[in-house]
Amino acid sequence: MGSWKCGSCLSSLLIPLALWSITVNILLYFPNGQASYASSNKLTNYVWYFEGICFSGIMMLIVAAILLVLENDNNYKCCQSENCSKKYMTLLSMIFSALGIAFSGYCLVISALGLLQGPYCRTLDGWEYAFEGTAGRFLTDSSVWIQCLEPAHVVEWNIILFSILIALSGLQVIVCLIRVVIQLSKILCGTYSVIIQPGII
Repeated sequence: MGSWKCGSCLSSLLIPLALWSITVNILLYFPNGQASYASSNKLTNYVWYFEGICFSGIMMLIVAAILLVLENDNNYKCCQSENCSKKYMTLLSMIFSALGIAFSGYCLVISALGLLQGPYCRTLDGWEYAFEGTAGRFLTDSSVWIQCLEPAHVVEWNIILFSILIALSGLQVIVCLIRVVIQLSKILCGTYSVIIQPGII
């Protein structure tokens, strides 16, 4: 019973993480609080992958909702045996938890790439990725951030928001991974039998 409650708590935790991911991703479209850069397509290309809005956001909300439904003790039985029903619910829970790892993992990778690439900004040479060839070294050298003249404070903006997205999606990966381990332990450690007896279905 405790493992079911634990699984439910973990699934519920995915909801605020997904909502924050959506919010943070939306903020990336408004550097310095201005919408003009998004309308003129002067944003880093990784923003348009919708990693926080779609994958770590909406898709994770769907996954969390399905997992909460699967953990409901009042679920209908998929077959005559309660043992059989729990087995299938566990397998479905593992599948959707694995999907959650894939969705949040996508956001994690894209956000990390966006962070390392740096912002698309106006320099003395025009609009470009000023730090694209630095392999992320600009992250620890704030003296070079002044190369970006516009949008104002765009380097800090990108670093903070992409870092938050990395943290949020990383937590989602951990939560879903823990859920997979919990469900797997129910099968392997014999919380209930996973063998369908003849005549049950």
